Amino acid sequence: MPASRVGGTAASAQQIEIDTTGVRIVSFDPLGSDAMCSLGEEPTFHVGDDQSSEELWFSRVLGLASLSDGSVAVADDASSEVRIFDAAGRHLRSMGREGEGPGEFDHLWFMWRLPGDTLWVGDYRPWRYHLYAVTGEHIRTVTMDPFYENRSRGGGVLANGVSINVRLEQARRRDFRTPDTWHVEAHGTDGRLLGTLMTLPGRTFGRGSSGILESPWFEANSSIDVRGRTVAVANGLDPEVRVLDDELRLRLIIRWDAPGREVTAAHIRSAREAARRRAREAGDVSPLERTLLNSDRPAANIFPAVSSVMAGVDGTVWVWRYPRPGGVPGQSRVMAFGADGDFVCYLSHNKNNYTIYEYGADYVLGVQADELGVPHVAMYDLLRPAMPLR
Repeated sequence: MPASRVGGTAASAQQIEIDTTGVRIVSFDPLGSDAMCSLGEEPTFHVGDDQSSEELWFSRVLGLASLSDGSVAVADDASSEVRIFDAAGRHLRSMGREGEGPGEFDHLWFMWRLPGDTLWVGDYRPWRYHLYAVTGEHIRTVTMDPFYENRSRGGGVLANGVSINVRLEQARRRDFRTPDTWHVEAHGTDGRLLGTLMTLPGRTFGRGSSGILESPWFEANSSIDVRGRTVAVANGLDPEVRVLDDELRLRLIIRWDAPGREVTAAHIRSAREAARRRAREAGDVSPLERTLLNSDRPAANIFPAVSSVMAGVDGTVWVWRYPRPGGVPGQSRVMAFGADGDFVCYLSHNKNNYTIYEYGADYVLGVQADELGVPHVAMYDLLRPAMPLR
């Protein structure tokens, strides 16, 4: 899948410094570059629109992974199966099922590919990983020690088999001011706790006049993603991503300018009107939706900077900027930074209802919902600028 030169030029829009501990700090001005990445017109891999066989369609896709021979692994919710398809979309084999035996799933949840195409597939309760060979054999199960009653809130598995898991501690006070706490923990290849890497703020909740638990408008939430040799972390509020290596050492901080984030009454009205419009279009307003539209629902004082962050297969860091009401039409929310923190591009594409699960050096792999909401798995060429910002 060859990559092409796409996008414009980049101004000298970033500053680089190395702090006293050797951490590289990159500061970027988003207005200083118009370099764009895009996706190919047609998928290079596609499966999910053939209902002639149960293996060829999906209920809800919970994990995707590209394999070294060009095949693709898909984790399906309803069947609790991981299905392997060749590069032409032909079903090769399935592994796993719902149950309580070895390699069977209670609640399948996400998937990671490690060297040798070993698949680590999440499952809860309790939170654990079932390991499979690409040929279909169940290798073993790794359970967190100490025990995780619920699933991890983020993270994943590094190429060396160390897993990064997030344990949620709920706030005792539901007062719209006290956030939950994320305990980001590292576990060895046997599941034993190696230590706590950091704590991050989770979501904030409270009870309005309806008595139903809700969160404020425009609330920040942390994000952490793990792949290959990269751990990427954002607290949601600050325009910053921290990157750790596979030895769990902070090696890189990426920062960017994000001015004008004050939340105004006009922003709140716009968000509430948009929510009402979506509810009307859906034809029914649930009790929860009515609660979220209450006039006494509070709002954050400033907009978050980050919605989520993802680590690419090649060490690239992909950042989704938080969408503000009335944002600039056509402005890309997604920024890509290289493994050294240099800005690569903004991502722009016209693939409707397409959610990317994996970024490669020259491809993306994700789920595309059709007009009926049926999920299809599709891979597209990722067309990057030839050179990162220097």
